[in-house]
Formats: sequence, C-alpha cells, structure tokens
Amino acid sequence: MKEIIPFQKIDATIDVPGSKSITQRALIAAALASGESTLINPLASEDTAFTAMALRAMGIEVESSITEWMVKGRGGIIKKPAKEIFLGNNGTATRFLTSVASLGKGLFVIGGEERMEERPIAPLINALQGWGVNIKSIKGTGCPPLEIRANGLSGGLTILPEGKSSQYLSSLLLVAPYAKKKAMLQVKGAIPSRPYVNMTLAVMSSFGGKVKAGRDLTYFEIEQGSYRPQNYQIEGDASSASYFFAAAAVSGGKITVPNVPENSMQGDTALIAMLKEMGCRVTCGEGITIKGPEKLKGIEVDMGDCPDVAPTLAVVAAMAYGRTVIKNVAHLRIKECDRLNAMATELARLGVRVEEKSDQLIIDGVGPEALQGAKIETYKDHRIAMSFAVAGLVVPGIVIINENCVAKSFPDFWERFAKLYRKQ
Repeated sequence: MKEIIPFQKIDATIDVPGSKSITQRALIAAALASGESTLINPLASEDTAFTAMALRAMGIEVESSITEWMVKGRGGIIKKPAKEIFLGNNGTATRFLTSVASLGKGLFVIGGEERMEERPIAPLINALQGWGVNIKSIKGTGCPPLEIRANGLSGGLTILPEGKSSQYLSSLLLVAPYAKKKAMLQVKGAIPSRPYVNMTLAVMSSFGGKVKAGRDLTYFEIEQGSYRPQNYQIEGDASSASYFFAAAAVSGGKITVPNVPENSMQGDTALIAMLKEMGCRVTCGEGITIKGPEKLKGIEVDMGDCPDVAPTLAVVAAMAYGRTVIKNVAHLRIKECDRLNAMATELARLGVRVEEKSDQLIIDGVGPEALQGAKIETYKDHRIAMSFAVAGLVVPGIVIINENCVAKSFPDFWERFAKLYRKQ
C-alpha cells in the first residue's frame, strides 16, 4: 500500500516515458519489416515486454537498451512458437499478435490472465475468418484463449462486424499488407477511440505501408508490400502525462511535460483542452505546460476518442465545483477492469456523489475540502492507481492498494510522482 501525502505547491518539469500505444504499433511494424529497425525512446513496461517476448517466440530478434530497441524484421515471415504465447492482461498485444500469428504457418495458441479471458475479441476473430484464417476461441466465449491454425491471410474483402474496440481495426490494418492478394476492410458500427486508428495509419505510413482510408474510417484498401526498416522516434506518452497535468489542475500548481509535443498524434492530448475548459491555463512551446486555477469548474464532455484519460478527468472532476458529465465511454467496461464501475465505486469512498450509467459518469464536484481519505482498490489496473494518486495531493488520507500495478504502463511512476514534492 502507498499513502499519498498532500502537497499543493507544485511547480515541476517532468519527462514521461515513451508512448505505450506508439511503441506497440512500431514494434509490430518493425517486426514485419524487411531488415533492422531502431525504435528510439520506446516504453519499457510490463505490456511492451509481453509484446517483445511474444515476437521473439515468433522468430523476431528484439534487443533492448535503456533508450533504444533494435528489431530485426523478417519481411512478414512468422515462426511457429514452441509453446502457448502468454500475454498477461495486455489487451493491445493480444489483439495485435492474434493477427500477426495469422501470418504464420502451423498452430498458435494465445492466452493470458483470468481478466483477459473476459475481454471480448469475437469481432476480430470474425474479420480474420473473412481473410481465410482458421481461428477460434478455445472456450467458445468469444474471448481468449485463442487457437489459430495459421496459413497466412487470403486477402480480399473482409468485414469487421462491430467497432467495439479500435484495437481490432488497428490489428487488421497492421498485418494487411502481407495478405496473399490486396486486402480490403469494411467496418460496421461506430468506431470508438478513432485517434488510435489514425495513429496506426501514421505508423504504417512511416514504415512504408500504403492505405487508402475512407473519410469516415469505415472502409480501407491496403496495398500489398513489405514495411521498410526505420529509425523511428517515439514521442512521450500522453496518457502518462495526464496524471501530471491533472496534478497541476487539482493543486493550483504548474507542471511542464517537455516530451509530449503540441502536435502529438496521440488522441489522449484531448484532455488538455478539457482541463482548459475547467479553468486551467495552457501554454505550449518546449512541450506542454498546465497551470491550475484557484477553483476548477465542472464540464460536459464526450470522451469516446480518449477513454484512457477518462479516469484522470473523473478525479479532476471530483475536485472541481459543479457537475461534470463524461459521456460515450461504454468501452471502459472492457479494459483491464470495468473502469466505469471502478471509478464510480472508488470516488464514492472519498465522499463524491457519482452516478454510473451504461456509458457515462456523472460527477457532482464539491471541491477537495469536502472529501475524505480512503483506501483505494486498484482492481490491478494501472490507470486507477495513477488517477487516485492525483487525488491524494489535495485530499489527506488516500492510500493506494496494490500500487505496483503501475508497472503495466509506467514502471517508475512513483519515482517520477515523488518529484512533485521537491523544491524547484
């Protein structure tokens, strides 16, 4: 357990690790490329370690140092692993590597922790079957573990039957250049987290992939070819930066994150405009600086495109004055935990009035002075732990249970968080 000590005189400059989302996409593209790529400033975390380990099991050489990873791609040749590929509770890797495994030949089994066996993947299974892949959910649940009797992708037209997670679509796009004939992809239903799809397209383009995308991102034509090896720079993680921006917001302090650019490809930078609407001052130059106001105000906001920072905003909203409505976030229920329910439950422990709906959180903020300390259950979810660390800066007595779950995306979070307390 970790007790957070209140501190309201924050003035700090803090770098954050490389983007988890970009790192995982770049790892896949580099692994499929023909030759050696260098990823600069990748995120070294539990999730990316699972991805790299699985790629090694599939015959891809990945060598890591503190600031760079070398990846020797084999031009889309994927080796059959000696045993089941275990991916913990890494949803992104499970979805991406399911498609990567489909490029191989022979039997692949992909599994994970108990929670991963509750996270749906049926739409991706259906779309891969449309490209001729022999794949099934072993327990018949539409969730992992998965069995893939791989023999490559046939290509042609397939349909992603629903866009419940943008990761299904990104997974298909990343491997589509290696289909036996030109691949086409149609998406039915709404696509949440659309900036992540644009991120995937940007990474593919950097590695030489050619995709014609419809304006509404529901139809794609992907040219056949092989990714080109690259020296690829990964920007700082906007999701990780969100906790420090939130720290400035709730404390009335000032935080600069120099390695998240103003023109970031990451959709989670949308949080910055939301904090500005709540009363924060934002300046951009060498990175992004947030200055918190004397009092935050509630807002109404659609977070369908940036769900990973919804827990961060929910904590900020609890410290504000007035009602905040966070809309269009039903997909938070299929993350590492049911984040909608987790946030509602844990905010209520602090004395916050919260209404949980199927796709919304309604938070009636009354300011931090009206709240109380509590032991916060993290549900083994890194984003719950880091969000409530922010609350502890202004509400005495907050204790984070299982604080080491932050290793999933931000292994040295607590060390960097401690820098908020240092005199500048």
